[in-house]
Amino acid sequence: MKDRIRRIFAKLGADADALVFVNAASPHLDSSFFYVFDVPSGLFEGCAAVARPDGSLTVLTSPLEEESARQAARRDKDVEVELIRGRDEREKRLTQLMESNDRIALNYHELTHEDYLSIAGAFPEATWVDASSAVRKTRMVKDAIEIERLRRAADIGSEVAREIPSLLRTGITELQLAGEMEYRMARAGASGRSFETIVGFGPHGAEPHFSPQPFPLAAGQSIVCDFGALSQRYVSDITRSYHFGPTDPELKRVHEKVEEAQQAALDQVRPGVAAKEVHLAAARVIDASPWKGLFNHGVGHSIGLAVHDGFAMNPRVEEPLEVGMAVTVEPGIYIAGRGGVRIEDDILVTEKGYEFLTTAPRGYLEVPA
Repeated sequence: MKDRIRRIFAKLGADADALVFVNAASPHLDSSFFYVFDVPSGLFEGCAAVARPDGSLTVLTSPLEEESARQAARRDKDVEVELIRGRDEREKRLTQLMESNDRIALNYHELTHEDYLSIAGAFPEATWVDASSAVRKTRMVKDAIEIERLRRAADIGSEVAREIPSLLRTGITELQLAGEMEYRMARAGASGRSFETIVGFGPHGAEPHFSPQPFPLAAGQSIVCDFGALSQRYVSDITRSYHFGPTDPELKRVHEKVEEAQQAALDQVRPGVAAKEVHLAAARVIDASPWKGLFNHGVGHSIGLAVHDGFAMNPRVEEPLEVGMAVTVEPGIYIAGRGGVRIEDDILVTEKGYEFLTTAPRGYLEVPA
C-alpha cells in the first residue's frame, strides 16, 4: 500500500503533511480507506487512517475489526494498527499523531459533514487541504493487485451472464430473476453485488436505471439485465440484453446497432484519447440510425472499489485514457413503451488499446418461450 499512498502525495505535491481518511456509518464509508489499507473484511465504521508522505499508515480501528486489521498489518510493515473506542478517543489519538498546525488533507468527496466538523474541532489551527482530486486520479490507474481482483469480479459476472438464458421462462418476475442472478454470483464466489441488480422486461427495459418489480415475463418481450459482482471489495459491471419468444425484427436490428456502436467506441480506446471521444464514436453510430436521440446516457465510466470510481465517459469529459484504467463501455437504445437494448463490458486500457475483462457473448440471443 506504500506505493499507493506515495502516488497520492505525489499528486498533492507539498500541500499536505498528512492525509486522513475517516469512515462514518455504512453506507457512508470512504472506499479510499480500503484503498490505502488493504483489509479483506469488515466495515470499519467510525475508524480512521492517517497516511504520510513516506507511505506509512496508521489505522485507528474499533474492537469490531481489530483482528482483521492486525492480520492485514502483519502483511505490511508500513502499517500500524491502534485500537480506539468511539469518536472522542479517535479525535484524541489523531491530535497525538499530527501537529496542531499541520496541513491536513481530507478526502472531501467521501467525508461526511459531521465527521469534518468533529476533526476540524480537534485541530483549530490546522490548514485543510481537499485531497479528493489527487485520490480520485490515483485510484483511476490500477495496480496489478487491483487488476487481478477486477478480473475475478468480471469472471463471475460473465459466468452469470452466460447462465441467464437458462433461467428465462414464462411468468418469472423481474424480482425473481434478479434474485436468481445474485444467488448465482454468490455461488460463483462473489461476496455481494456491486449495486442493485437491474432487470427490466419489455417496456421496463427502456428505463436504464429501472428497479426490478414483481412483473412477469411474457413471450415477445425484450430483457435488459445490468448487474455486477463484488470480489475482495472490487466490482464488475456488465449488461446483457436478450429477447424472449418470437423474433421482433426491430428489436433485433436495435441489438445489432448497439453492438456496432459499442465496437465503434471500443475502437477509440487507447492511451491519450479523451474520454469524450469514446462516447462520441458510439453516439455517431446511433445518431446515423433510425433510433437517433434514443441513446440517453454516457457511454461508460471507470470502475474499481466502486461502480463509478473516478470519472465518466460522456461528451463533456476531456480527461485522457491511461494505461491501467478500468472502464465500462455501454451504449444503449431505449424505445419508450416497448423496450431497450444495452450492451456493457468492463475493459482494461492497455498500451496497444484495450483488453476485455468481461467475456460473455454480446450478440443477439433469442430465447425460446
